[in-house]
Amino acid sequence: MSFQAYIDNIKAKTGKAPEDFKKLAEKKGLLNPGVKAMEIVNWLKEDFDLGHGHAMAIYTTFTGHKEYKPTTKTKPKK
Repeated sequence: MSFQAYIDNIKAKTGKAPEDFKKLAEKKGLLNPGVKAMEIVNWLKEDFDLGHGHAMAIYTTFTGHKEYKPTTKTKPKK
């Protein structure tokens, strides 16, 4: 599965794009220095029912190592 497919699937499942998760993580203090990657990944898994790979994909967007391209193909599930 491509990185973009992970992001598209996450958006379809949760209705949230990476920037939405980033805003939520900032509010929770998860983007502060010293916060470990697994703290963020575990939060995504627990609060949004994401699998490990999908949570890592979101975390990767936080680090700037991968970029995603918003698409209009996916529709959020209700």
